[in-house]
Amino acid sequence: MCNSHAHEQGETPQAGAGRRGFLRATALLGAAATASAALPAAVAEAAPAGRWRPDPDSRRFTLAVMPDTQYLFDGPSIDKAPVEASLRYLLEHGRDENIVFLSHLGDLTQNGTKEEVAAISEAFALLDRRGAGYSVLAGNHDVRSSTTDQRGATPYLDAFGPDRFRGKPTFGGASPDGYNTFHLFRAGGREWMVLALDWRLSERGYAWAADVLARHPRTPVVLTTHELVVEDDSLSAYGQQLWDRLIAGHDQIFLTLNGHYWPAGRTVRKNKAGHDVHLHLTNYQNRYFGGAAMIRLYRFDLDRDVIDVETVSPWILGRAAKGLNELERQEIELSGDADRFTVDIDFAERFSGFAPVPARPAQPAARMLVPGTVAYWRFESPAAATVRDLSGSGNDLTVVTVGGGALGWSADHHPDQPGHGSLEFQGHKSPLKGAYLRTVDGAPLNSATFEDGYTIEAFYRLPADWDPAHHAWSGLVGRTGTGGAAGKTADDPDEPLATLSLSNDREPQWATRPLNQQGIATNWGQETPLETWWHLAVVNDGRHTTLYVEGCPVVRNPRAAAVGITSVGLPWLLGGYEYGGKIDQILHGRLGDVRIVARALPVTSFMNH
Repeated sequence: MCNSHAHEQGETPQAGAGRRGFLRATALLGAAATASAALPAAVAEAAPAGRWRPDPDSRRFTLAVMPDTQYLFDGPSIDKAPVEASLRYLLEHGRDENIVFLSHLGDLTQNGTKEEVAAISEAFALLDRRGAGYSVLAGNHDVRSSTTDQRGATPYLDAFGPDRFRGKPTFGGASPDGYNTFHLFRAGGREWMVLALDWRLSERGYAWAADVLARHPRTPVVLTTHELVVEDDSLSAYGQQLWDRLIAGHDQIFLTLNGHYWPAGRTVRKNKAGHDVHLHLTNYQNRYFGGAAMIRLYRFDLDRDVIDVETVSPWILGRAAKGLNELERQEIELSGDADRFTVDIDFAERFSGFAPVPARPAQPAARMLVPGTVAYWRFESPAAATVRDLSGSGNDLTVVTVGGGALGWSADHHPDQPGHGSLEFQGHKSPLKGAYLRTVDGAPLNSATFEDGYTIEAFYRLPADWDPAHHAWSGLVGRTGTGGAAGKTADDPDEPLATLSLSNDREPQWATRPLNQQGIATNWGQETPLETWWHLAVVNDGRHTTLYVEGCPVVRNPRAAAVGITSVGLPWLLGGYEYGGKIDQILHGRLGDVRIVARALPVTSFMNH
């Protein structure tokens, strides 16, 4: 076992596998290939057909981790079936999980003998035959623990040295001694690195690692080593040395993974750049069947800005069809807080210090004038008395002030907004105060009824001090004139003919009186958080209306036929809302580009694409 006296005690077994683990066990792994530890060699070595090809552009991908397997390779007690089961899991589910890489955390074997190393080397040949990317590193049981990476030849190096990885697409290189390696893979449309370090770095090892990082200055790095975290919120003496000499000063390293100690644990530390580094200990050798080559799955989701972590035993999952013993049932899937959890990482912000995401450049206004554009306003400088309609249709805007209010301006904008700027509305309901925009009298837009369809788009952001008591139901874009004035008295006749507003729960709402309806047709979106830019689009194809938030259709889109927008020839408003023919509320927030097109646009033609 690992050279630790503080963590030799066992961990309390998990309470049970849970429903998801049970369902997984009935379907995965082809069952037969791993149903018994005593399979014939020919069957045990069989690998699924086809090359390993993860999707390099998907924003969801998985990094697999295998910690200490030493008890499975201990002198006369060699059993490679659990390791092979885990490797087959990765190969068979590489496509649906988008598994991009596997990292072993050291202590592959108990004694580092030629026979032990040869046995686990044979198991890893499953990955070699499929061209899968993986890394290994030496733990204190794979080599003489008193030595550093300058120890020279060992059975471990003979089997898992640089020669094994040369020619693999993910292999980046190795230190001259062969005990330290780095590996590069593409995922989420960018390059990532796994830096696999020896049990003990020498001065040369530290210098080599620093050089690798310097040669890849924009690459996020997962550092793997055998010893670092010793328990929750605590590093070992050597782990502290690694932190001080390498990790803290290299902002690229955002996640570290190690084994050696048990039970599993984790901590978060601030590096010298002031950014969080997540440091995880995973090791299950103290559990049933030496951990049974249990694996951790780190599921990256760049859209949700999370890493979902799960710990499973493919070997036990594969045996489930033939019945499990009592201890196997406890180990099939671990669900404790240290084994199944979510790491929240704002990836763009976390990597901004060394690999900032390029800002989308401003787009020329002419590029936004798609066929059918009847109005386009953008705010790249403080509002003048008149804001020109860039479509050339004559739908210019004038500023209207209430209670001494004014319009501000900000360079802040939605990251995908064509124009780089926004107007800052400072509305307040009681007493009514602020400023808004209205189309000029006689603007063509005022009388347009859009019988053949329309698309209305707007970008907005609400500040932290947005208060529903004072700011709810303010309009982003809307048409003045009441239902009563148009002879449509169903529902509330004092409501305006059309408004894209924000409810007291910050839900976007499109409420309009179509030409073919007496009443109000309403589309509802979900709550939109504060201090976040949002893009809205209301699309009518001449029959039905759909509201989109960030290009995604909302759930409450009515199915009733809705044709056009009723008009009584009165102006449109930006940032204002009328009730009963009078201004009733003014937006409190920022408004970016607004465009109105007299036809239904596909999502791919929205301004945020």
